[in-house]
Amino acid sequence: MDILSLSAVETARKIKNRDLSVKEVLDAVFYAIDEKDKKYNCFITLCRDEAYARANIVQAQIDKGEELSALAGVPIAVKDNICTKGIKTTCASKMLKNFVPVYNAHIVDLIEKAGLIVVGKTNMDEFAMGSTTETSAFGVTLNPWDTTRVSGGSSGGAAAAVAARMVHLAIGSDTGGSVRQPSSLCSVTGLKPTYGRVSRRGLIAYASSLDQIGPIGRNAEDCAALMGIIGGYDSGDSTSVESTPLELEKIKRYSLQGKRIGIPKEFFGGGLQEDVKTAVLAAVNELKELGAEVEEFELPQVKYAVPTYYIIACAEASSNLSRYDGIRYGYRSDGAESLFETYVKSRSEAFGIETKRRIMLGNFVLSSGYYDEYYKKALQAKDIIQKAFSDAFKEYDFVFGPVYPTTAPKLNESLSDPLKMYMADIYTVTANIAGLPAVSVPCGFDSNGLPVGMQLVGRPFCESELLGVVYSFEQKNDAHEKTAGGGTV
Repeated sequence: MDILSLSAVETARKIKNRDLSVKEVLDAVFYAIDEKDKKYNCFITLCRDEAYARANIVQAQIDKGEELSALAGVPIAVKDNICTKGIKTTCASKMLKNFVPVYNAHIVDLIEKAGLIVVGKTNMDEFAMGSTTETSAFGVTLNPWDTTRVSGGSSGGAAAAVAARMVHLAIGSDTGGSVRQPSSLCSVTGLKPTYGRVSRRGLIAYASSLDQIGPIGRNAEDCAALMGIIGGYDSGDSTSVESTPLELEKIKRYSLQGKRIGIPKEFFGGGLQEDVKTAVLAAVNELKELGAEVEEFELPQVKYAVPTYYIIACAEASSNLSRYDGIRYGYRSDGAESLFETYVKSRSEAFGIETKRRIMLGNFVLSSGYYDEYYKKALQAKDIIQKAFSDAFKEYDFVFGPVYPTTAPKLNESLSDPLKMYMADIYTVTANIAGLPAVSVPCGFDSNGLPVGMQLVGRPFCESELLGVVYSFEQKNDAHEKTAGGGTV
């Protein structure tokens, strides 16, 4: 039996039925990581000893007949900006290369309580600042579909690890598309939940008003099962909100019959690669065949999205990253001879160029004389974008579009033109600005065989409905079953 060809839910079912042991599954995962990760560089840290210790505990619980979750015994990878007690959490930065948290993020406690087993921390863009995983201090993560191309970012290591069949599930974070974009480029399913539905306690912040933790899996069912575990109120997170628990079986009964899907005309203008446009529009026809009513509409406020996002995100990042001063924790320069030099040299030596660029931009838009001109206007534009989506959902159940304007870029292609890289976030940042749930779904391939993803955005707290649409779509479109290197699962 090829354990890693099974979905996460199927794997847990076989563990529960005693067809597989937790150790057998873990052995298969670590064997795959040892064989493949030298090539792809998905993991920064592996926690092998901790994983096998947890496996023994979980197996004993299962043997006693304890009810844990629909994913009990399944290995999972966690993005390296999510705190794990006693295990290095680096944010892919020299600044935190030796940082070991003394507590777990809330969601890590939740997944362990549910019987999942953390096998390692995945590579990412430094402090989640990037779209390619090329800004990592630990090297780029390569795309399993074509190793001359990037895996996307900032959750590139998480998406690539799932796509390369090294692990069944992963957890990423999404500030402006960082779960959805690499999921699209690697042909896996990635969900950004409604802001506040998943606790951010223990997530090392990039932009606090935009960050949201989300699941990455091979299909809707796996993402739904994981979302049902990590979602929920946390009294330790002031932005956490009460929400109805997601029911795994509910997504399988969801019908698209009579549902209205709106497509912003602005999403299909210039800059969209023709192969991507073709694959995404073909997916529209499949949604129609499933009973959905699809209609174009105008969403002109989209033109404000990228500048609004980068002004707000960089402003918050400059504030959040000010804590890394070489004094309290993190990297400290050996060459400093004064307090001021400690600040300057530690930050200069430890932060990468993209992180420095965003800190400087954030400091600029918050500075005296420019606050009103940039940051205040960005907050006003955020309100306009939120209202535009609120109005759209009076007419439509979902908003549909591409995830990214191209398939996976070549290595070094994006960083050579940062402005072009920022503009490519046009389709994903709107969901973060508006705090809405959104999902990236594999829907086809370009002429070179590279994956293409489509995106659905929904009303607040409609994750169940979004994954219901994805589940229905998967019964008609088998793109999610294709594997990197050929074949299906």
